[in-house]
Amino acid sequence: MKLLLTSNGFYTDAIKEEFLKLFNNATNKLDVAIITTASPQKENNRFAQKANVDFIEMGFQNIDFIDIEFDNPECLKHKNVIYINGGNPFNLLFHTKQSGADSILRQLITKNTVVVGASAGAVLLGPNIKVVHFFTPQLDALNTKNFSALGLTDKLVFPHYDREDLFKDSKSKSIEDRLRKFESLEKCEITRLKDDECLTIDK
Repeated sequence: MKLLLTSNGFYTDAIKEEFLKLFNNATNKLDVAIITTASPQKENNRFAQKANVDFIEMGFQNIDFIDIEFDNPECLKHKNVIYINGGNPFNLLFHTKQSGADSILRQLITKNTVVVGASAGAVLLGPNIKVVHFFTPQLDALNTKNFSALGLTDKLVFPHYDREDLFKDSKSKSIEDRLRKFESLEKCEITRLKDDECLTIDK
C-alpha cells in the first residue's frame, strides 16, 4: 500500500521528494491518472493543471485526466499512479461509488499502485468524510446519507488546517476548537494537515 495524503498536492519540494521515494522505477515509464471529478472545472481546474505540470517536472511522461463521472473507471486499472484532485468531497464520494471506481481503487492499492489524495481526495481515502460535513454542510447539495469513504487508510484527515480563511465560523471559533469538538462527538482522532504538509503511508 502506497498512499500520499496532502492538503494542496505537490505544494513544496519536500512533498515531491516524499512522493518520489515511493518509486523504484524510472518515472518516465509510469502511467498517471489525474482524477478531476471533484471540481466543476474538471481538468481545467488550476490545481489539476498544476499537478500535471508537477508530474512532468518530476519526469512523468504518460499523464491522463480522468473524470469518473463520465469516463469508464476501468481505465484506472492500467495506471501506476492515481492522483485524486480536490474540490467538492460530497460529489467526489458520490461519483466514486456510483461509477464503481471505489472497488477498483481498493484492488489497485494491493498492486503497488501509488495513490495521491489532495484535499478532498485525501479525505476520500480515509474511513469517512464526516468531518467535511461538520465544517461545510453547505457543500452537500446531494444530501449525503452515507459518509463512509474508501477506507484505504484509517487516518481521518483534515486538510488546510492552517487556513482559517477557508473555514470561517459564525461564532468565531478556530479550526482547532471545532476539530476538538468533532473528535469528542465522534470519539475519533483527526490528522491535521497544513497546506505545506503531507502524510505518507508505505506498507
